[in-house]
Amino acid sequence: MSERRAHEVRIIGGQWKRSRLPVADRPGLRPSPDRVRETLFNWLGQDLGGWRVLDAFAGSGALGFEAASRGAASVRLLEQDAALVRSLQASKARLGADVVAIERADALAWLARGPRGHFQLIFLDPPFGAGLHAQAIERAAPLLAEGGFLYVESDEALPDPPQGLEAFRRGRAGAVHHGLWRRRYTAPAASQGMSP
Repeated sequence: MSERRAHEVRIIGGQWKRSRLPVADRPGLRPSPDRVRETLFNWLGQDLGGWRVLDAFAGSGALGFEAASRGAASVRLLEQDAALVRSLQASKARLGADVVAIERADALAWLARGPRGHFQLIFLDPPFGAGLHAQAIERAAPLLAEGGFLYVESDEALPDPPQGLEAFRRGRAGAVHHGLWRRRYTAPAASQGMSP
């Protein structure tokens, strides 16, 4: 039982509920625990129909495939490790996950040039202890659409959200700190110089 759990995770909701994803034995790879993912998708709601989603440090793909399972319109998985990219591609093929796009990329470099204001949901779960959280948050925030969510998972207490984002939910499960921030809606600028 523990052998199985150590090398795979399960999708917990949506069309692929109970499907399993392999977890390769790679340094720093630590998929989001089931309990944490369940909490996250309770915060977000069970139906992500129409959402554009980015999983910037995909690893096993647990977060991205979970979003696709729950109806996201498009999910982009970024992963630098070639072996993990092959594993993600195999999972995509096995599930028939046509809405999922997998790209071998350095997440920080991709985030720096990614489409601004595009995503309704971005997952940031960099390898623990790698010191990537602050830079990843700074680069991901501009890519969120108005009202969009940024999910951060860390082995340290989360910082305050960057300017333009507000804390929506936060939690902790053992050593895992996790939080969901939301981009504020901005009211349209009033027309200037116009008479009533």
